[in-house]
Parts: sequence; structure tokens; C-alpha cells
Amino acid sequence: MHSASIQPNLPSSTKPRNRIARGDCIRMMGQLASASVDLVVTDPPYLCRYKDRSGRTVANDDNDGWLRPAFREIHRVLRHNGFAISFYGWNAVDRFVAAWREAGFTVAGHIVFRKGYASSTRFLRYEHEQAYLLVKGRPTPPRHPIGDVIDWPRYTGNRRHPTEKPVEILRPLIEAFSAPGDVVLDPFCGSGSTLEAARDTGRDFLGIELDPAHFLTASTRLGLIG
Repeated sequence: MHSASIQPNLPSSTKPRNRIARGDCIRMMGQLASASVDLVVTDPPYLCRYKDRSGRTVANDDNDGWLRPAFREIHRVLRHNGFAISFYGWNAVDRFVAAWREAGFTVAGHIVFRKGYASSTRFLRYEHEQAYLLVKGRPTPPRHPIGDVIDWPRYTGNRRHPTEKPVEILRPLIEAFSAPGDVVLDPFCGSGSTLEAARDTGRDFLGIELDPAHFLTASTRLGLIG
């Protein structure tokens, strides 16, 4: 059974589980012990100055000052021989890959999430999202490798967050690259989709979110507040 609480800080003297912290993820991860999480699954800003139809934006989507230091911390807190999965913006792929490699990650695979609709249309109909599989060290391959094309089952409506991911695409990632009881970290946790997927698959979760409104949404969603 999961125990849960909201903590403003993530003390390095313990290995916190089932918590969401509000604040800058670089500073918050700096409070975690090295090699204290088993898997990272995250959906950081895409560096595309995103604005949805209602005018909502994503914090720090207009700059990459956070990108390299955040992934240095992600690499540090991830256990040796562990996996990280990061969504990214295709139009800023060079900056993301450079940050991952500088942090010490090796690119091990690429995952495409095939949608049944177009998020936008310009030169093409943009009908997919994408993520890279990153490794620290030399992890053992999963016993049952998943395919690198995953169907996006439904449109979330982005009700909780302007770029909300469906939980269904995150569960197979967590099941393939971690074990029950492991700690799954999402340092850009938004409305908490990764955290819900971790909980649903018998893992513990650890989330960090900068935006106060999204922090509240995720905390409510995960049952940390009534």
C-alpha cells in the first residue's frame, strides 16, 4: 500500500517515495541522493513557445537555460545501469541530444507515439509524439522488449494540462524498464500522468512541478490532498 505526502523539500538523507514537490526541479533534485531513483520518465518543455487555443502556455518553453543542468541532475539521481525516457520537441532535437550526451546518457532507442488525429497542420499533419530511450551505464535489456511504435489511444482533451499525455502510453514504458516497488521520477510532472501510471503499475512515484496550479492538480489526482 502506498503512503503519500506533499513535501516542500526532498531531503537527501532519505529516499523519498510517493511525494510531489513544488519548485524548480534542478534545485529539488539537488536535494536527492545520487542513484536514488530507479527510472525517469518525463515530458519536459519542448522549446517551441507552445500556446494552446485558449492561450495556455508551458513554463520555460521559451528558453533552454534549464535543459543541460536538469539532465545533469537527472543522470546523477538515476541509479547506475538505469533507464530514462524523455519526450522532446522535434524542432529542438539537436539541443536535447546534446544535453543528454553531455550529462552522460547514451541514446539507446527512439519511441514514436502514433496518434489518430493531427495536433497541428502546416507543411505536414503532425500526428505523432516522440521520446528517446536513454541509458546510464550498461543496463540489462528488458525481458519483454516493447515495440518502438505505440498507439496513442485517445485525446485527453488537455483538460488538466495544455500538453497532457494519456496514462495508457506511459504504463508500458514503466512496466518494461522498471520493476514493482521501484521509484519512478518525473521532474517535470505537470498534471501527474507519469505518477499515476507508476502507481497503477505497482511502482512508487516521485514528482516535481514548478507551476503551482499543475502541482495542485497532480497532488489532487494522486490523492495527496482531498
